[in-house]
This record gives sequence, C-alpha cells and structure tokens, in this order.
Amino acid sequence: FYLTPSQVNSILKANEYSFKVPEFDGKNVSSVLGFDSNQLPANAPIEDRRSAATCLQTRGMLLGVFDGHAGCACAQAVSERLFYYIAVSLLPHETLLEIENAVESGRALLPILQWHKHPNDYFSKEASKLYFNSLRTYWQELIDLNSGETTDVREALINAFKRLDNDISLEAQVGDPNSFLNYLVLRVAFSGATACVAHVDGIDLHIANTGDSRAMLGVQEEDGSWSAVNLSYDHNAQNEREVERVKMEHPKSEEKSLVKQDRLLGLLMPFRAFGDVKFKWSIELQKRVVESGPDQLNDNEYTKFIPPNYYTPPYLTAEPEVIHHKLRPQDKFLVLATDGLWETMHRQDVARIVGEYLTGVHHQQPIAVGGYKVTLGQMHGLLTERRARISSVFEDQNAATHLIRHAVGNNEFGTVDHERLSKMLSLPEELARMYRDDITIIVVQFNSHVIGAYQK
Repeated sequence: FYLTPSQVNSILKANEYSFKVPEFDGKNVSSVLGFDSNQLPANAPIEDRRSAATCLQTRGMLLGVFDGHAGCACAQAVSERLFYYIAVSLLPHETLLEIENAVESGRALLPILQWHKHPNDYFSKEASKLYFNSLRTYWQELIDLNSGETTDVREALINAFKRLDNDISLEAQVGDPNSFLNYLVLRVAFSGATACVAHVDGIDLHIANTGDSRAMLGVQEEDGSWSAVNLSYDHNAQNEREVERVKMEHPKSEEKSLVKQDRLLGLLMPFRAFGDVKFKWSIELQKRVVESGPDQLNDNEYTKFIPPNYYTPPYLTAEPEVIHHKLRPQDKFLVLATDGLWETMHRQDVARIVGEYLTGVHHQQPIAVGGYKVTLGQMHGLLTERRARISSVFEDQNAATHLIRHAVGNNEFGTVDHERLSKMLSLPEELARMYRDDITIIVVQFNSHVIGAYQK
C-alpha cells in the first residue's frame, strides 16, 4: 500500500510519550531535563516493553527498555517489577523499617516510585498482590541483613536484577491455586527478556545491562559535531569476553556445544536474560513443573522440548554488567534502545541524528554517493531535497519518533525516503518481522547547566 505522509505520521506517533522534569522554585535542579520515548511494533503483539519512573524516597530517575522473546510475558513482568526491586535495594534501613511497619499495621504506604507511563503501557492488576508479596519478602530480608552501610548503586542494581529473576523462577516452581495466575507465572518464567536500565542521580549515571539492548551517550564536541560513547556491551556471540565467560562456567567437554551458530546451545541469541528457565532449571525440575502445570502449558511446544547438550545448567544468568559514568557538560543525551534500532543504524548516525534534532542545527556532511554512478540530475535532486529538509522545521515533536523515522525510512544516502518508509510501515504483520524487529527507544536529555554546576 502507499501511505500518505499523514498516515505514516499516525503510525509512527501512536506510542510516543514525552516527559519534562518539572522545575523547582524556578531553578531546575535535576540533571535530567526530560525524556522522549516511542515504540514501533514488528511482532503482533509487540514483545518489547519500556519503563520510566522517578525514585521518590531516594534521589534519581530510572529508565529502561526490555526486549522479550518467546512471547511478551517476561518483558511485561520485568517492566512492571524491576524498578521496585532497584528502588527498595537503594532505600536506607530506616525507610525500609517505616514501610514494613506501615504494611504490618495496615497504614498507607510511602510511595516509592512515580511512574511516567504512556496510556498503552499495561500493568497486570491480577498479579499485583503476588508481586507485592515477593517484593515484601525481599525488603524484609534487606532489613534483617542490615549492615548499617549505605548501599552502593552498582551493588543495588546487581542485587535487584538477580533477586527479581530468582523470584520469577520461584513463583513458577511454587505455582498458584488461582489457575489464571498459575498460568501467568509459568508464561513469565518460560519466556525471556533482556533489560537495559539507566539510573541517573545528579552527575552519576549507572547503566545496568543484561542481554543485547544498548545504552549510548550523545556527546557534543567543541566544534559542534556529535560523537557516540557506548555505555553497554552486548551479551551475545559477537562479544568474545562473553563467550569466554560462558565457557569458563562449564566443563571443557561442553566447549563445542555451548555456542553454536552464534547462539547459546544453538538456540538463544542473548547470553544473559530474565526468565528463560529452559536454560536455568534442571531437566527434572522442568518436567515436574510442566507436568503439574495447567494444560495450556503442555500444548506449548516451547515448554516441552529440552535444549540439546543440556548437562550442567544453569547456562543463562540475569546478572547485569554495570557501567558507571560521571556526566560532563558535553554529554547532551542518552539513548536506550532495543536491538531493533541497532540492527538498522550505526551509533555514530544515531548520535548525529538525535544531536541535530535536539539542537535544531544541521551539520552539512558532504553528500556521499559511495560508488554509485549518479547523474547530474540525480545529484541536483539530492541537493534540492537536502535544502527542503533544512528549511522545513523538524516534523517530529519527539526525538525517539524522529529516530524511528530514520531507522525505518533511511535510504542508501542516509536521508529519509518517504516511499521506503511507506512500504516498511504498510507490511502486513506476518511479513514485518522478516524485515525488522520491534523497536523501542528512550532518549534522555541532560541539563548541561546543572551538570556544570555539580562539577564546580
């Protein structure tokens, strides 16, 4: 189908969300100005999720993208739950006690997070009591373990990721008398999700990453040009350190079967993920849970098969790799995105496109036609198109939308081609996935003045 520009825009803008950090007393004291986020599905339903929240009892803001596989159940659960685990891990002992005493005596709880959500971002009401009980058990343990020291952010992030993954596994093993909930916890555990999360507090930026979504910093150089700084590493077969880590954790006899066709045990692309108990539980445990589980679980091919060469589980971990970065005035924005974006765009182009969008300044690159035979007429057309692009104000009100437009519509000359965009967006659901993955993006804009003042 040929889509008109307004049809293209309505598809691209359907899931966009923007949040501006409110100013206090006329002085903006947050190092974050705000963020834009958006999602473009390829799977039906989309398997990506996104989350953003302000921590109310400690300082800082949490933002994350989650890429699900074998369904969206695990990504959904992690997007709802992980930030609570992180927030609780960061709370001082007195606050944890206050919260526990409030629950004990039936008083209203201190709110821990203020969520920033798009109306389409679903929360599962049915599981909220179960999720709350698991979280409460966690903070009770933190109270008992109290060493009086303040928690280091890095440690809090690692503990929260590992603990949530552990709870997802336990809930599935214990099951639930309510058959709907029982099926839900099993779907969550048997599907999987990667997570890339940012915690921003003042000039301290921590990225916790599990899997192959990415975090990238957009830096403005002195001459006004843009460069990209990676703040995460993909956990997959392309990362030699990660392949070595997996090999170290299993006997030498399994060396050949651990990674096949660039996949873990020949099956899984990411080498770290939440859920995916097929790669974590013993064969006995898998069989017991599937046999005693609801009938729908038995009908699911994914739960029945055992991965080949499955001798020494677990083969998979949800433990994140954490990178800490001290923000500088030249650090203008952060992009968190699922691999659907990085498969189509290089980080350097992402930095330039977002940087130019945020500043409204185009740096004219010489038009590169790389080896193509271009007639004078075609060259004239490219230059005219370029001029029109500069004179028209950016059509997107959202940096993430602007980036998706480029990711899906860029031609070989690096410019958005409406015809290509129209074709890509009108593909039927079952075909779309062959051309691209779900794309989820959060673009966080930093406040250079505040960051500069912090440094002083």
